[in-house]
Amino acid sequence: MTDVRPFRALRYDTELAPLSRVLAPVYDVVAPEDRPVLWDRDPHSAIRLVLTRDAAEEATTDYADVAERLSSWQREGVLVEEAEPRFWVLRQTFTTDAGDEASRIGFFGALRLEDYAARIVRPHERTLAGPKADRRKLLRATGANLSSIFMLYEDKADALTAHLTAALDAGVTASGIDTAGVRNDLAPIVDPAAEAAVQAFLAERPVVIADGHHRYETALGFRDESGPAVGADRVLAYFANAFSPGTLLLPIHRLVLDRPVPDAEGWARLVGWEEKPVPLASAEALPDVLAAELAPLAPARHAFAADDGSGTLRVFSKPADAELGVRVVHRDVLGGVFGIDDEAVREGAVAFPKSAVQTARDVRAGRGSVALYLNPLLPEEVFRVTEAGETLPQKSTFFQPKLPTGLLFRRLDPDA
Repeated sequence: MTDVRPFRALRYDTELAPLSRVLAPVYDVVAPEDRPVLWDRDPHSAIRLVLTRDAAEEATTDYADVAERLSSWQREGVLVEEAEPRFWVLRQTFTTDAGDEASRIGFFGALRLEDYAARIVRPHERTLAGPKADRRKLLRATGANLSSIFMLYEDKADALTAHLTAALDAGVTASGIDTAGVRNDLAPIVDPAAEAAVQAFLAERPVVIADGHHRYETALGFRDESGPAVGADRVLAYFANAFSPGTLLLPIHRLVLDRPVPDAEGWARLVGWEEKPVPLASAEALPDVLAAELAPLAPARHAFAADDGSGTLRVFSKPADAELGVRVVHRDVLGGVFGIDDEAVREGAVAFPKSAVQTARDVRAGRGSVALYLNPLLPEEVFRVTEAGETLPQKSTFFQPKLPTGLLFRRLDPDA
């Protein structure tokens, strides 16, 4: 099914450009006001290859300056291309929101582009036309994959981990701490048997796009417009086991902005739901309370916790069925209790924060009326939904840690 092969990585010479100085956040999470800060951080910052310095310049640029910058950095030796095609293992070591150290190990390869209809590469969300048009301009100008797609594969038995860790044990080639404080260690797979094992494993199963839907669909469009051009039929992709403890699928919460706090009659609309009131002393106490009261309810029960800043958390739950919990919350709670339909959501009646603690602070500061805290989706749910050809509801989950830009690049070339 999934066709992935080694590639000739284009990467920083870390003697001239240490990764800790040049790594940048993935382009679509960089706020407009942060662009100049990241640009000025280092003259070889990876952000200079993926974004304009001023967001206002994006609409009119043809990215010719990026193409010249990419070429000049290669001429100067700041970027070097590997002589041999390899898979590259990435270990990301980070601190979770709970304060624990964790690591995720995955690998980079050149993924053969497949139309979604083939059910080999599966999306989990819908895309917008604007971002794809911008990324197409960049791809046309540079002829290179400058940001990686993030893919998930299913490996409950953890069959690939031994091959990946062996590459790291054999010698890390480059290391750097990114702007999120995550340590990134890179190592090539040089063992032919391990390389073959990786290819054979992926060849038997599909993959799901965790992050990078716009980039993937941009690559598909560029492949189609390029005709038989060799090199445009593949894209740089990072692959991680969705079932690894270090692959965090975290929830995105809901913050109701412009509806009043429901009274007892309002909450009574939740027919079939059981309610448990739990004291909540402060926003900072929330993670421990959610860990004790909300997390244990999954996966047997659909559940959420409602917080109006009063000092009492309302934990609601009911027996789970085959429907996704986040869909149930949207229908029963946002719709049934608050009267917020899909159009109202699109118009901004609800915010979608990632930090539960910050959301609790916002409620207490009057920046919203009620927060709805959710449990994360399970990997099984992501694969079940995408296998059925469906997409997840808007803002269902996010994956941590993010992949920084600048670890590896790939030229669109027959030999790369």
